[in-house]
Amino acid sequence: MKYFITVKPNAKKESIEKKDESHYVISVKEPPIKGKANKAVIQALADYLNISRMHLTIIAGHKSRRKIIELK
Repeated sequence: MKYFITVKPNAKKESIEKKDESHYVISVKEPPIKGKANKAVIQALADYLNISRMHLTIIAGHKSRRKIIELK
């Protein structure tokens, strides 16, 4: 399954807003430097879905606010 994510880095608080079954808006506190925000997004989505973060991979948008994350 693929998830289409819009990321808001440097947020005051972390949150996940579900738009529909595969589209989410995720706010993280980490800055978009050296992959910190990407790691935080993976961790937040894994916690939200109640799965291990090892099952999630960013397949597109490593340097963009819009990402596609695949569930293995």
